[in-house]
Amino acid sequence: MTVSWARTAVEDLRHLEGYIAADSPFYARRFVDKILEASGQLHAFPRSGRKVPEADREEIRELIVQGYRIIYRVTPSEVQILTVVHGSRDLGARAAKPWDAA
Repeated sequence: MTVSWARTAVEDLRHLEGYIAADSPFYARRFVDKILEASGQLHAFPRSGRKVPEADREEIRELIVQGYRIIYRVTPSEVQILTVVHGSRDLGARAAKPWDAA
């Protein structure tokens, strides 16, 4: 199974890396590596994350890494990373959901 990243998810990760790098480029790189490592397991174990509570759909799942949510969609042939957001963000209150846009 292939793993792909939506453009918005790539932008999310770049933004987070830049934000952390303002204080520590070392820890910014380490954070990105952890996110990529966690998402890398999805090609072999696409349903390893839990269902996203706000979506309540079997194909919309998430992994948690250092308080950040890697939200992804599972299809029969692909896993698509939709977004990377801080766990404190209330996605249920947002009008535009990450799983509706991609």
